Amino acid sequence: MIKWAGWIITLCGAAHTLGALTVEKAARHAGTWFSGGLWNEDLADMSPAGSAYWLSLESFGIPLILVGLTVLWLDRRGINPPAFIAWTLGSWTVVDAVILPFTPWPIFLLACALLLIGARRSRRDDLAPEAGLPRA
Repeated sequence: MIKWAGWIITLCGAAHTLGALTVEKAARHAGTWFSGGLWNEDLADMSPAGSAYWLSLESFGIPLILVGLTVLWLDRRGINPPAFIAWTLGSWTVVDAVILPFTPWPIFLLACALLLIGARRSRRDDLAPEAGLPRA
C-alpha cells in the first residue's frame, strides 16, 4: 500500500507539472522566465508568462514528486513514512476538493488513505512479535 501511495503521489506531481508545461503550453513562456521578464512581476496583476510559471514550475507538482519519491525511498528501506505526510497531504486535498471540486482530488485522497493504512499495518506488524500479539 505504501508503494502504491508513493507512486500515485509521484505521478500526480509529474502529471501536473508536465501537463502544465505541455498541454497548457506554459513552456512557451520559458524565454520570458529565463530572461528576467518576471523580476518585476506584480502577483496581483500577473502576466500570462507569470501565470504560466506559477502553474508549472512553481506549482505543487515538483514538491509532490519529491514527497512521492521520498515515500518510495522509505518503503524500499523498510522504513514507515511518518503519518504526518499522509495527514498533511490529505488535509490539503480536502481543501482543494472544496475550492476546486472538478480536479482529480479523489485519486490523491486515495493515495493518502493508502499511505495511512499501509503505514499503520506495517507498524502493527513490526510491533506484533515484541508485544506478543498475533500477526494478522
